[in-house]
Amino acid sequence: MDSAPRTGPDPVLQLHELAYSLGVSAALTAAATLGVADAVGDGPVHVDALAEAVGAHPGALRQLMRALAGHGVFQEDSAGRYGHTPLSRALRADAPNSRKPWVELAGADFAWRIWARLTDSIRTGEAVFPEIFGTDMFTYLAEHRPEIGAVFDAAAAKSTEAAADALAGTMDIGSATTVADIGGGKGRLLRAVLERHDGLRGVLFEMPRILADADPELRDGGSLAGRCRIVPGDCHADVPVKADIYLIKGVLHMWDDDTAAGVLRNIARNAAPGARVIVIDQLLDATTTPRIAGVIDLLMLVSQGGKERTTDEFRDVFERAGLELRRTFPASPVMHLVEGVVR
Repeated sequence: MDSAPRTGPDPVLQLHELAYSLGVSAALTAAATLGVADAVGDGPVHVDALAEAVGAHPGALRQLMRALAGHGVFQEDSAGRYGHTPLSRALRADAPNSRKPWVELAGADFAWRIWARLTDSIRTGEAVFPEIFGTDMFTYLAEHRPEIGAVFDAAAAKSTEAAADALAGTMDIGSATTVADIGGGKGRLLRAVLERHDGLRGVLFEMPRILADADPELRDGGSLAGRCRIVPGDCHADVPVKADIYLIKGVLHMWDDDTAAGVLRNIARNAAPGARVIVIDQLLDATTTPRIAGVIDLLMLVSQGGKERTTDEFRDVFERAGLELRRTFPASPVMHLVEGVVR
């Protein structure tokens, strides 16, 4: 019988901690909603003063802060005061790459309801969001929960703002004269690409309600308006845009393979042979952040029936759309560029 002492964490306790990690998500969301990180200044603050600042019960707030400090979010000193850590600073609204809107979104009430039905999605391969709320996620947020929709928009804008310049610097534009951003949101990525390449022209293709708030630099009167066309449309129906390079960032993972291939097919139908299509998404077989990638993969399934993909899965979707996958390369610790050409 092996009587050697066990080394490393107890696997039973590890599993127990994982099972109750939903409480960590709830605690982070509570802290973000209350604005706790914004109320903690450069120096430590006593929980009573912090409770008064954020409108919370002192004893309950102490419980929240202890739980978060146990995970490295805030730190407690011997006097019972709480100060910042690198993790808690990322919860501040004014942080350069703030995670506050994403944390608020992760713990929103609708998110708990769809996660509770994950087993159903695993059994069927379909999203549960439409069954629960009677419509797709984006329609629901826009028409029924605009306050959460605003949080989602803020989260997406914050991420794009943080990544746009780096992504633009990663892309090889080559001899292209026109680049189109399909489903490009408000146009922050396209703006970064155009600012980096003086002779390049751009097309921002997006749904009308989103284009109403397009980047001012791309609209009439903006510094890039002379080099950019703004085209409203629905990529599920058609993409009537001619370009040398088509960008599609953070979009394909929201859809199943049939839908993703259909959108890429709509792009290819209007593109010239040899045009490049660059998808910017997570790449499951190459990511440096596999834990969060796996969770986001499940979130795409349960919310919209989508998925993150491996290189081979992208290759299959590309081929179904009339594209040939040429190469992949990292653009950030999270995102990869997956490049194909129109046959």
